[in-house]
Amino acid sequence: MLVEEELARFSPKKDTLLTVGVFDGVHLGHKHLISQLVGKAEQEGLLSGVVTFRQHPQEVLHPAVKLPFLTDLMQREKLLKNEGVGIVVPLTFTAETAQLSARDFVGLLIKYLRMRGMVIGPDFALGRKREGDADALCALGREQGFSVTVVPPVVIDGEIVSSTAIRKALWDGDVHKVSRLAGHGFSLHGHVVVGAGRGVALGFPTANLDIDSEQALPADGVYAGWTDIEDKIWPAMINIGTTPTFGERRRMVEVYIVDYQGELYGHEIQVEFVERLRAEKRFNSAEELKRQMAEDVARGIAILSAKTGR
Repeated sequence: MLVEEELARFSPKKDTLLTVGVFDGVHLGHKHLISQLVGKAEQEGLLSGVVTFRQHPQEVLHPAVKLPFLTDLMQREKLLKNEGVGIVVPLTFTAETAQLSARDFVGLLIKYLRMRGMVIGPDFALGRKREGDADALCALGREQGFSVTVVPPVVIDGEIVSSTAIRKALWDGDVHKVSRLAGHGFSLHGHVVVGAGRGVALGFPTANLDIDSEQALPADGVYAGWTDIEDKIWPAMINIGTTPTFGERRRMVEVYIVDYQGELYGHEIQVEFVERLRAEKRFNSAEELKRQMAEDVARGIAILSAKTGR
C-alpha cells in the first residue's frame, strides 16, 4: 500500500503530536491550529508533525471536481516549517487511501510516526466516508492511548477562515481579503519563459511566468506587487489574462519589474500580489495600451510606496 510505503520513509526519533490535512494556503485558521499543536508538543516533550497530502482528496473522491492549489507542496512545507512544525509528512491520496477505515489510518500513524496525540479542527474527519470525526477519534484515543485536542476555528468579520473562502476571494481578485484571511500575501512562483516580445516593443519588458496548471490564480487584471530576485525586492506590475488587445486566448502571467535591467530567462522568480489596479480590457491600439500601462505603473508605484513608506 502506497500510503504505508510513504509513512515508512519517516522514522521520528521520539513520539509525536500530529495533525492531518491539506493545509492549502496555510491561512490564519491553520496557523492557529498549528500554534496549538507546536505549543502542546513542546509542553509534553513530543515532536510536532503535520501529515498532509500531495493533492486534494476531493479530486480522488470526486474526479469531476478540480480544486486548484493556493500553495503547492513546496510552499506549504516551507510555511508550515516557518510556524515551528517539527516534521511535515506528505502522502499521496489514492482510491486505496480513501478506503482505509479511521481505525486503520490511525493505526498507521501510531506504527510509523509514533503518534501519541492529535490536534484537529471541529469539522475534521478522516477514514472511509469521513467516519473518523472528532467524537469517533476521541473514542479511538481512549481505546488506543492517544490524546485528541479539538481547536475552534478562526472567525474574521463573521466568516470562518477557510481555504474555500480564500479561493473565492482570489477568483474575485480581492487580494486584500486573501491577505487578511491568510495572514500573508498571496504569491506565485514560476520559471521565466520566452514570450512574444510585445512588452519590449511597448517599453515595458515583462517576465512571462510558466505557472503550474494546478495553481490557483487571481481574477484576470493588473496588480501591483513585489518580486524577489537574488534576495532583493523589486516593485512589480503583474498582468493576468489573455492579452485581448493582441487576440491571445491562452491565459498568461506577465510581470513588469520596475527599473530591473537583468536577464531572467530560465530563472525562477516569485511575485507577491498587493493590490488589484484594474480589470483586464481590450484596447483599440498598441499606443492606447502603452499609455494605460504607464498609468498603471505610476499608480502601482504610488500604492507600493505608500505601504512601505519609501
